[in-house]
Parts: sequence; structure tokens; C-alpha cells
Amino acid sequence: MKLKRKLVAKPWGQTVLPDIFGGSSKKKIGEVWFEAPEGITPQLMTKYLFTSEKMSIQVHPNDRQARRVGFPHGKDECWFVLDAKPDAVLGLGLTKTVSPTKLKTAAILGEIEQLVDWKPVKKGDFFYVPAGTIHVIGADISLIEIQRNVDVTYRIYDYGRPRELHLDESLEVATLAPYDMKHCRDIPADQSASITDSTPFGLFQVIGDDSEILSNTISKEWQIIPLEGSVTVRGKLIKAGECGICPRLSDIDLSKNKKALVACTMT
Repeated sequence: MKLKRKLVAKPWGQTVLPDIFGGSSKKKIGEVWFEAPEGITPQLMTKYLFTSEKMSIQVHPNDRQARRVGFPHGKDECWFVLDAKPDAVLGLGLTKTVSPTKLKTAAILGEIEQLVDWKPVKKGDFFYVPAGTIHVIGADISLIEIQRNVDVTYRIYDYGRPRELHLDESLEVATLAPYDMKHCRDIPADQSASITDSTPFGLFQVIGDDSEILSNTISKEWQIIPLEGSVTVRGKLIKAGECGICPRLSDIDLSKNKKALVACTMT
């Protein structure tokens, strides 16, 4: 099945997108979503993100915390960087462990950026973002985000934009410590790779028709995001800038693939 593409305007988005998304836009497009037909709820959600400004500083709850307030599960996500200007940065975790009071005070005073650990970023970088990680995507970055499909985001700080903040909720779920660098990787552009390790979902980079790298994984949901070339999913052609979904690995034909990301549930 081919998922339906939806362009979403954001205050931090871009007015010039890659040609596969239509090029120039009158609106600032920040996200490209892929949505299933009514009645079907995928366990994962794939997005393209394009930034011209910093996004909000935010955090997501884990399973226990999310269920306590009525959500089915928490939200882990990951980022695969497609492009970034030389001075682009991501914020992941804090520079040091701090108390809830210190973080709250810094957020209220507009000084929280000094606590965030800003990391340089380049094309090919991968970051897994566990639930509880304080994070922010900086300006001038294009990336693919794979996340568990649940709408629960707590904003800590939003650079003066007129959107709701969730400071108290954030303090209840945030890990007030540095990011564990074991969750980031530099992915070689020309090699198939199993990118994630011991996470709620799997992510693979597949070069050509190298289906062997996927063969030992058991999953009930596969999402395929071609980066170069095309794939066929249950008879539907999926090209770059599109996303396909299927329940079985045997539904995927990689014979015309050049490079693709393949995500799957692990539970």
C-alpha cells in the first residue's frame, strides 16, 4: 500500500523544498507526513522534516508515563539526516545533570538553550531519541524522522512563538542528564546497514536489492522509504519522496531500488 502524502506548514519550515515535494511553496512547509486510509492505524509514523529555524525544545513520555495520562504507549523516535548546512546543530540531552527546579527556572527565563547539548550534524548522521530525551532540531536541516505513532509532545520552550507550552508535564517525564552517545551513528552512504539496536522499532539502510539484511527480522509492519530509485510494495510503485507499508517482508520488491530506508516494528 502507498501511504498518502500530506504537506504540513510549520512556523520553522522552509519555502523551498526538494523537487520531489514540489519545489517552491508559498507556505513554510516543515513536515511531510504519510497517512494511512481511515480505519488503519500504523504503529509507526514516517515524516520528512525541513527547518529554517529551530524547532521547539521538547520531550516525549515513555510507555508508563504515557499510559498514566491516557495514551496507548510512549514515543521514541529517530532521525536520519538527509542534508544540513555546515553550521547546523541538533540539541540532544543536557550538558550536565540538573535539578527539575534549575531546568524550570531556565525555561521560564529563556536561558534553557545554555543547558541543552548542541551537537554538529551532517548528511548521513543518525540519532535515536529515546523517550524522555530533551531534544530540538536546529535550523537548516533536512531529515527523515521515524517515530512510534502517538500524538504526545510536551513543549518546554518555543522561542516566543504563540503555541502552548507544557513545562510541568515535561518535568515529569524528562531525563535531566546528558544524551547517551551510543544512540548516534554515522551511516556510510554506500553500504546496507542495520541502523537501530535494541529499540522499539528497527531501521535499515538497504542498498540495491540487498534483502538479506532484512531476512532475520520478524515484524508485522514494514514501512519503506526510497531515497534513490524505486521499490514495489504489494504491486504499488513507491518512488523517492513516497512511503509504502505492508505486513510481510515478502510483499517488498527491491529489484529497482538504489537506496532505501526500511522501518519495522519489533514488538
